[in-house]
Amino acid sequence: MDSNFSIYTTSLTMEPLEIPQSNIFPAFIFGTLTYCAILVFNMTVWLTIALNRKLHKPMYILLFNLPLNDMMGATAFFPQLIASILSQNRSITYSACFVQALLIHLYGSGSFLILSAMAYDRYIAICCPLKYNTLMSPNNLLKIIIIIWTLDFTVVGLVFALYSHKEICSTKIVDIFCNNPSLMKLVCGDTKVNNYYGLFTIVFVQGLSLLIVVFTYIQILITVVVKRQSDAKSKAIQTCGTHLIVFLFLEFNTLFTLIAHRIETASPNMRRALGVSVLIFPPIINPLIYGLKIKEIRQSIVFFFCKKAFPTVK
Repeated sequence: MDSNFSIYTTSLTMEPLEIPQSNIFPAFIFGTLTYCAILVFNMTVWLTIALNRKLHKPMYILLFNLPLNDMMGATAFFPQLIASILSQNRSITYSACFVQALLIHLYGSGSFLILSAMAYDRYIAICCPLKYNTLMSPNNLLKIIIIIWTLDFTVVGLVFALYSHKEICSTKIVDIFCNNPSLMKLVCGDTKVNNYYGLFTIVFVQGLSLLIVVFTYIQILITVVVKRQSDAKSKAIQTCGTHLIVFLFLEFNTLFTLIAHRIETASPNMRRALGVSVLIFPPIINPLIYGLKIKEIRQSIVFFFCKKAFPTVK
């Protein structure tokens, strides 16, 4: 018991940020503003969907989960980074590192599962419009959301449960933030089970998501191009193009980052850059894409702010 407690209070050291002394304050301001922007953008989309009854439809209810997930990932990463920029102290306790890694992986797998569910929703709306109300009924929608978060917490939770009785032989985190591969490198002895299960989660979550997205987009493409449905074409152009870009960006960067930890010849700088990009760009881009590109959400946001700015105008 004392051994386990001492592990969680052990001080670890993350890789240095290597920020010149003259750039520390600008970096601190930039990081703080970026984090605040992520919170404001995502909270705006989240509240818009929550407060507008007209947006309580399957597409928007699924989208409702994305800002929550993005804010979780950003909050796991930015506060610790901002504090370490200002203090120039790269120390972190094992327990704090463990929690950061857990939340970041929940964010990553959650992103794939939510985007996959949104792709399925678009497939039903465009390819099977007559069955949409049945297939995306409130009960089915609730089941999809429960499956998303149950899979997310179960798959990722098991990854970190494997560390519960492991001893560590190193205190150096080989990354600028905590994650499963960097924690695994601290463990003493055989880590084959951790490594194999980690690879399984990559194949399962990213492979499953990729199969769903590829299948749905092929079907959408067939509907749009072969059947020449003009209504489907306009819907596909509006909502599917940007969705695909976000998904592929996340798929490539996450896959490379996780695999690079297992390949000694991989560039550490490239691994860090792509890893950080997964935590910065999607939480910024997602609310802008889905807040500005989707007409109903854009109109609701504009109406809300106009109502607050000009309360007497009806």
